[in-house]
Amino acid sequence: MRSALLIIAFIILGSLSFAQAMPNSLAMSCSAARGLVQQNGAVVIGTGPNLFDRFVSNAGYCESNQRTEPAWIATADQAQCLIGKRCISRRIKLH
Repeated sequence: MRSALLIIAFIILGSLSFAQAMPNSLAMSCSAARGLVQQNGAVVIGTGPNLFDRFVSNAGYCESNQRTEPAWIATADQAQCLIGKRCISRRIKLH
C-alpha cells in the first residue's frame, strides 16, 4: 500500500513539473511578446483575465482553410503591439 502511494505521489509531482503557465501579454514587453511568437512559430498567450488566443509567425502554422491577419494585443509597455499574426477562416467569395 505504501509503495502504491509513493508511486502515485511521484506521478503527480512529475506531471506538475511539466505544466507550464501560459504567458501573459500584460506582464511582457511588446518586444518580448513578439520575440516569443517569432521564436516558437505558434504560441497561446493570455491577453487578459480569462482571455487567450493563439498567435503565429506565418501562415505555415495555420490550417489549409485559414489565412492570417495581423494580430495586435496589449502588452505591459504598449496598448497596441503588433505581436505577429492570427489564423482566421478563409472567406469564400460568391460571384
